[in-house]
Amino acid sequence: VQLQASGGGLVQPGGSLRLSCAASGFTLDYYAIGWFRQAPGKEREGVSCISSSDGSTYYADSVKGRSTISRDNAQNTVYLQINNLKPEDTAVYYCNARNSDYSPPVVYWGQGTLVTVSS
Repeated sequence: VQLQASGGGLVQPGGSLRLSCAASGFTLDYYAIGWFRQAPGKEREGVSCISSSDGSTYYADSVKGRSTISRDNAQNTVYLQINNLKPEDTAVYYCNARNSDYSPPVVYWGQGTLVTVSS
């Protein structure tokens, strides 16, 4: 069972990135997926999430209006597109898969992908 985050890199301010969160060994269909980030010296914060049931989405104020989270169940992957990147978006981005049908909930974390926004 593995959750793999990828797609980070160095990008100039105003640029875009699409982060991927790919699962192996389990099916993402039944999991709510969240993206989190942790900037140097700061606590991890939630960025966006998508539900397992109706596909409803949530965005933190810091990325709202310039981000889109989406699922591709055929690829067993969730994506986070961030546009108009800002230096304050620089962080390690992690994805998390959570199935609350179980008690306690089953939770998997990916290993993180580094996004650096700099000119």
